[in-house]
Amino acid sequence: MSEPRPPESPTRRLPVLDDDKTPDGPPALLPEGSGRFWSARRVPAGIVALCLLAGAAVFLYDIAAVRAHRPAMHWRGALARQLAERPLDNTWVLAGAGVTAALGLWLIVLALTPGLRDLLPMRRPHPDVRAGLRREAAAQVLRDRAMEVSGVRAVRVRMRRKRADIRVVSHFRGLDEVRADLDAVLTEAVRGLGLSRPPALSVHVRRPGPKG
Repeated sequence: MSEPRPPESPTRRLPVLDDDKTPDGPPALLPEGSGRFWSARRVPAGIVALCLLAGAAVFLYDIAAVRAHRPAMHWRGALARQLAERPLDNTWVLAGAGVTAALGLWLIVLALTPGLRDLLPMRRPHPDVRAGLRREAAAQVLRDRAMEVSGVRAVRVRMRRKRADIRVVSHFRGLDEVRADLDAVLTEAVRGLGLSRPPALSVHVRRPGPKG
């Protein structure tokens, strides 16, 4: 008679990417990593488009009214008079210029930066496929792997684009031993994330505080 097998666990560790092997086993060369994902910037683009649309509609209506021999809007005449009478060093003129310049600089920065800082680009196993991993998911993977190390009591991970800060509390074993095991486990975990630019590891191990 065969002994009864224990029930299988409902959870299992997810497979990770390997630099040296394809899913079938033989070695393979992966393409170079891709850059960051670019944001669509829908909200800023929508705000600018609505502002331009509203301004153009108002000006077109005013111009059409003048062409139809009707009086121009009071605000346009008052604005033209104020711009003609106020000197360039006036406080309101300087404030308006500063706000306009800041808005223009903001739009230029949005146009030249990719955005989506929370999404980490992954290696491209195929030229036509792009994938990304959110920082929260990457941090959770590193935290789970660190908690598997003997002697680790608590882990806090802060994932950045170029570095992962791991704060560990160890309640037994030597700190040097725990740190060595963490370095090995976390290095393998970062490699398994499959990121195009693996972040550097910054691991800090300490004992619990007086109240911990």
